[in-house]
Amino acid sequence: MRAILKVVFYSSIYIMDEQIQRGQKWLETLLKLMGVPTNVNVGRIEQDGRNAISCWLTIDDNGFEIDTIETLIGKKGETLDSLQYLANALLNIGVSEENHRFFTIELNGYRLRRQTELMAIAQRAAEKVRITGVPEEIRFLSSVERRQIHSMLEKSGDLWTESIGNEPDRRLVVRLRD
Repeated sequence: MRAILKVVFYSSIYIMDEQIQRGQKWLETLLKLMGVPTNVNVGRIEQDGRNAISCWLTIDDNGFEIDTIETLIGKKGETLDSLQYLANALLNIGVSEENHRFFTIELNGYRLRRQTELMAIAQRAAEKVRITGVPEEIRFLSSVERRQIHSMLEKSGDLWTESIGNEPDRRLVVRLRD
């Protein structure tokens, strides 16, 4: 029985490594086709039990001009969000749902800085809702950012979040649980 479990465990690690390597290679190839050849480093890997559920792919920006970095990040992170969306959509095609991975594409610390900002936005909204009891709308977030705030606040037993409206005016609402 232990031998069977070890084989299953090692095969899931192989699948994880293969998907992550495929993501790394895909992003390097895409950047090369965009005229920005560089390396992509595998960063933080978050796991749920034995399986990786998310992985950070960090674009090596050594030697990049500031214009190149700004272009790849885009206005309010839109280009980076688009690259990340493509990675997640394409790299999970043909992969069973339990083996889907979420890729976060990082460049020049943008995602880490933005995560800190989003955490502050989520905390301010939560505090305001708790004090006033009035639902708080958070506007001008990408779908990825809305998902991050949902995740940040989902552990709060007293709060509930939902996205309302249609793009480009979709927004996140934080409210007290009934």
